[in-house]
Amino acid sequence: MERLRSDFTDMSRRAGDVLRRINRFADGPLTRKKLVIIVLVVIFLILYVGPSFWSWMFGPETATGHQNVCQKNFMSPFESALNDYDVYVRQESSATLNSLNHNYVPYVGNGLLGMALEHDSHLNIKHGRTLSLPLYYHPLYIIDDYEMKEFTVAEYRKGIVHRFQCSNSGLHVSYQYYAHKTIPSLFVQEIWVNNPTSSAKTLHMSTPRVSDWPTSVKQTVKLHQGVDMKEYEVVTGMIAIPDSENVIAAAVVSRKMSNSILVEARDGLDILILTTVKYSKPIKEVDYAQQKDIVEKKAIEEMVKVIALTGDRTAVRQLRDNHARVWQGLWFTGFYISDSKAEGIINGDRINATIYAILSQVRSYEHEDNIKAATKSDIMRTLTYSEGCYEGHSTLDAFNLWKPLNNLANLNSVAAVWLLTLEKQGCHNLLKAGASGVNQAMILSFGSLRFSNQHLEYNIHPSKLHRDFLFRRLNYGNMTHVNISVILQEDNKAAIFVALDRSDKTYYACDAGCLDSPVQLGPYRKYFPVKLTEPLTAILYVTADKQHMEDLRHAIHVKEVIEAPAHEHHVIALHKHGHSLGGLNPLFWISIIVLIVVFHLFLCRIIMNEFCDSGVSYRRLYNKP
Repeated sequence: MERLRSDFTDMSRRAGDVLRRINRFADGPLTRKKLVIIVLVVIFLILYVGPSFWSWMFGPETATGHQNVCQKNFMSPFESALNDYDVYVRQESSATLNSLNHNYVPYVGNGLLGMALEHDSHLNIKHGRTLSLPLYYHPLYIIDDYEMKEFTVAEYRKGIVHRFQCSNSGLHVSYQYYAHKTIPSLFVQEIWVNNPTSSAKTLHMSTPRVSDWPTSVKQTVKLHQGVDMKEYEVVTGMIAIPDSENVIAAAVVSRKMSNSILVEARDGLDILILTTVKYSKPIKEVDYAQQKDIVEKKAIEEMVKVIALTGDRTAVRQLRDNHARVWQGLWFTGFYISDSKAEGIINGDRINATIYAILSQVRSYEHEDNIKAATKSDIMRTLTYSEGCYEGHSTLDAFNLWKPLNNLANLNSVAAVWLLTLEKQGCHNLLKAGASGVNQAMILSFGSLRFSNQHLEYNIHPSKLHRDFLFRRLNYGNMTHVNISVILQEDNKAAIFVALDRSDKTYYACDAGCLDSPVQLGPYRKYFPVKLTEPLTAILYVTADKQHMEDLRHAIHVKEVIEAPAHEHHVIALHKHGHSLGGLNPLFWISIIVLIVVFHLFLCRIIMNEFCDSGVSYRRLYNKP
């Protein structure tokens, strides 16, 4: 107890001494020494405390209370997915829209129809490899209240785009859009309006319209919806094909609603808008009249079927879940790459946005309701045969494949180049299988992974392995999933780890050159060093045929096999910190430089003062009588 009391007394005495020194420093005259210390303190506060204070005072949280709470409530379910780049958030008033690289147009598509989810967007149908032929029917119902704060969330893993509107009064609107993956002719809009105020609200709503479609003809039909008859608008017309004498007959059926809705006080309103689209293959213009009637009848019949599937809320949820389940299955095979802060480098946000855009452009044939069982069986067999895919260099290094997705034209252009590249690099069989095959081909292309002659090989130069990679659930045959990880170690050397997610037989792997004995794979990760060979060969081989792997030792002719050297420190620092100065913030180095300069100026000043004072004293002594 006495010791604690003594320690407390010492601490109090020291604190008192510090306070007295500060008091003497403040009470005395403003000397050069005090001025330098004050300047250094101000510089420190500006560099380190200033940005945080400015962000706290004048940050993005400028919305009113109702809008802020509304936004947080809507965004909370997406926070985890946002960190994993599985969603993209776009705020209409956000300054980030000025950035081409991080502005991805919200988009839904299923290979038969697609559209960008911007105000007054029109539908698009298949032309060539992509959904690039405009069908000038604008199907969106949007509540027009310009006092509302609006933002959009694209949920990649479910293939759903959400739009949220929050008003100052507390009223908020939620939209969900998706082009159905199992019913490809169906576009769905789910709208929920919530009015928590004490007064009823009448809201104006923009309704579907036709723009640049001169051959279109409108009519209204009544269809059974439960016990009631509801009005549906049918629009049929001819679409000219660019650079061709052929045309396409197209028909659209959509629910008709008033352009104003009433929401009672402290109540909500559910609105379900279904739109079906049918169109013909390219035909001669003389055949249009016959095809017009056919596609119109099919579109109406499709709407009747869909209405029967959406009798209540549970049925609507089931319709949405069926769609989301297909998208979730597409992402089972995936890719991870560690973030890089280096300029101009592709990161996970751009990769996931591009994968989503490409998969939205192709159909999921094996999941569609109208595909015959025999056709689905053929598709599944195609998915298990990946021989020759992927033959080129890693697509992560191909600039043309990663152009901005900031508008519909760019998105379609990027999708066309991707599908062309995969087709010409040996993945044409996988592309025929639809979205599942396209996704598999894209993941293979990221690492230049190739299925070739009874084995899977990882073709990449070791110098490219300066970030962490994970190739998740690569399909090897029908019953095997291979996981390949590349992890950067503390010594700046990359290491490969391979595991089987599931398998129907025994698999083996070997590193570059296959000089070591084959390693049997299993559910736990097996380590393989990254080796550099002369001439250059694949750095990893995986096969179910052990004898084939033994033979590779004699078939791969290399002069030299060494362990790949460690990456240079400045290269790793560039990816981790955005500069080659290590892990310290550039402001730190600026502060050090400023301190050094100020110190030397101060030192020079002292020396000059001493020299001048000495000179004056000398002259006085010399002139003394």
